Order: sequence, then structure tokens, then C-alpha cells
Amino acid sequence: MRPKKQFETPDLFRARLDQILDNQHPLFKLANQIDWLIFENEFGATYDQKMGRPAIPIRVMVALHYLKYTFNLSDEQTVETFVENGYWQYFCGFEFFQHKAPTDPSNMTRFRKRIGDKGIEKLLSNLIHTALKMGALKESDLQRINVDTTVMEKAITFPTDARLYYKMREKLVSLAKERDVDLRQSYVRVARKTLIKHSRYAHAKQYKRAARERRKLKTYLGRVTRDLFRKVEKPDQELLYYLRMSNQLLSQTKTSKNKIYSIHAPEVECISKGKAHKRYEFGVKVGISSTSKGNWVVGAQSFHGNPYDGHTLDQSVKQTERLTGKSIKKAYVDQGYRGHNYQGDAQINIVNNRKMKKLTRSERRWFKRRSAIEPIIGHLKSDNRMSRNFLKGAEGDLNNALLCACGFNMRKLLAVFFLPFSILSKYHMKSRLIHIIIKYKMCFLSQNEVCFS
Repeated sequence: MRPKKQFETPDLFRARLDQILDNQHPLFKLANQIDWLIFENEFGATYDQKMGRPAIPIRVMVALHYLKYTFNLSDEQTVETFVENGYWQYFCGFEFFQHKAPTDPSNMTRFRKRIGDKGIEKLLSNLIHTALKMGALKESDLQRINVDTTVMEKAITFPTDARLYYKMREKLVSLAKERDVDLRQSYVRVARKTLIKHSRYAHAKQYKRAARERRKLKTYLGRVTRDLFRKVEKPDQELLYYLRMSNQLLSQTKTSKNKIYSIHAPEVECISKGKAHKRYEFGVKVGISSTSKGNWVVGAQSFHGNPYDGHTLDQSVKQTERLTGKSIKKAYVDQGYRGHNYQGDAQINIVNNRKMKKLTRSERRWFKRRSAIEPIIGHLKSDNRMSRNFLKGAEGDLNNALLCACGFNMRKLLAVFFLPFSILSKYHMKSRLIHIIIKYKMCFLSQNEVCFS
């Protein structure tokens, strides 16, 4: 059922949060700047009007997601911190201090599924417009953007053949038990011993013996797969899906394309970005767009299939224009985007150090600003949960990328409120001093200082 309007009955014996808290606190100020009614109107239609019990207020769910990705917390940690932090409660729209959690952590997962990727794009778009309204971001800054790609790793173990065979066999055996299928042999005990032997031989660099144990695990998986095909004449959709995955796993080789690297996350791809410290990364490619001036993240999108960087440029620019509502005039990219297929109106500038000498001083300055997106990606990974994605499926990849961008922009908005109003009105966010102060104040917005104490 659609959430009821968020209000609390007057209580003469309790003080209101706005009377207890410091009204100069960044979260207190930001709570009054964001237009929360947009989410009520946008997401209210996704709820049933009459059936079921009233849902959790939409503002509470949106605010919890903002806070989660701002301070790099899990769903469980976010709900626990809510009870301890009065500023978080005021940010979520409560008038009095709450002594209980507003919702179960699992409802945050359901809320993400309910609003989908279009709804999460609305969360990012609202923060961009909030920055415009506050004067922290100018409309002219949205005309120039920097675009780059990175790898968002998935929460999986390193994919070894032996462990994949073992986990695939475990999954098939559990599915057979759910359907009361009597297997000829499940290989539970012997497969476990074989996996342990394989790990020990591999650690001791006895690779021939390790390969022998790996072949045993592959044999066990093949026997279970063929046994299920024989005994289940008409397998349901779930069982048929895993049986086909098992056949693909048994047949894939080192040079096969579209290999399976994880049983619970088959969408994972092996991506090589040429890093010296990490040659291969297992996850999904993500395109990030940021303003050339001010370093606001104005776009984030996941791309499955490990496409060439240049082929992601068109979607990245279109998403940025959709989120900001402004047309992009110039986009700056590195040489990995050579041969792109962008057909829009924006001018694509590929940074080349050899050709920069022929540019004017102003143009050369904008070209040099292209590298500013690299530390932005680093902060997204270290501070805003992009280093490891725990959300499920391809939809979870896109949602996590967008929410990471929301967390990054939230940290910048909170850093703005550390500045006195007199400085803001005098410089109007044009001075270099403002950006230097914001840069150093953002260092204090870490996970260890959630309460801003």
C-alpha cells in the first residue's frame, strides 16, 4: 500500500529534533535544501493504492540510500547508525528522536527493486539540481564534461576451475533435493576431500597432482549433470538454467568466449585494463561522467559485454544530458576512445599530449582538466562502495554505479556547508579558495566521522 504522509503527533513532553540539534550542521542544512516532494510524486505510483499495509515513507528510504553511499556502509550498518544519530533522523524527516530502526535492512533491497534504475537516476538527478539551486554548481559548468571508464568488481571469489566445478555440483545437488530427485551419488564427502587435496597440491606447486584432483571434480560434476538429465524428463525453468550452465562450464576451455566465472553471478566478465598491480579484474565496465570544472559526477552507467571504450561514449553523453537536462557542448576523453561511434552534437576532444602545443592557452587548460576524473574514480571506489559491488545481477550493477555517484555528490554538498555564508556570497563559488577548502573538508567526511563530532 502507498505510504502515508510522514508526520508525528505533537508531544509536549519531548523536545523536537530541530530544537536539540545544531542548525548549522551540514546534514541539518542539506535536509532543508533537497526537494523531497519530487520523490513522493515520482515513486508513489509504484505502490498499490489500497492493498496491503502502509509502506515505509518514501523520504526515509531515499534518505537512507543517500546516507549509505555517502558514508560507505552496508544496509545493516545504515539502519543501525540511524538509531544512534539524531542528524540522520532529521535528514530522514523525523520530528522527534527515534529509539527504534525505521525499517528492516531487507526493505532497502526491495525499495531498489521497486523503483528500478530509472528511479535511482532520479536520485542522482535531484542532487545535481540541488547543487544548482544552492549555487555550488553552475549551469555553464554542465556544458563541459570528462568521460572515462573503470571496472567495478563483483563480490566473487577468484575463479578457479576446481572451485567452480565444486560449487556447480553443490548447486545441482541442492536443486535435486528440493525436487525430491534421488541421485545415484551426490559426491558430497569425496568432492570436499578432493577440493582440499587440490588446494594443498596447488599451494605446494605440485601442479600435476593438482590437475589430477581437478579432473576428478570435473568428473563428479559431469556425472551429477547427466544423472539429472536422465531422471528429470521435463525440468522446470530454474533447473534447466543451471543444467545448461553446467554443460557450458564443462565444455569451456582457456580460449573460450563468454566464460562463466561465478555461479551466483554469471554476468561477471574478465576485464584487463593494463594495470601493473592487477592484471585482470572480474566485474563489469562502468562509464563515469564528471564536470570539467567543479568535479561533480553527472553520469554513471554499467556496460556488460566488455565493450570497447569508444562504443560506450554515446550512451554516457546521452545519460548525462538526460540527468542534467542540459546539452553537452564539449566532452574530453583519453586516447582509449579513439574510433568512437558518437553521433551527437557534442564536440569530442581526445587528449593527445603531442597536439596540445598547437592549442591556445585556454584550450590547453581544459584539455589538462581531463585527468581530474581519475582521482574522482579513486574516491568513488575507496569512499562510495564502487570498489566491490554486492548487489545482485546486471540490474544491481547499474544501480550500484548510480548510487555511488549519489554518495560522491552528497559528500561535496556536505563539504559546501562547512563554508561560512559570507564567503559563499562574496565569492559565489568562483574563487579557487572555495574549491581548495572543499577539497580538504571532504577528507573529514569519512566513515569514522559519521556523527561529525
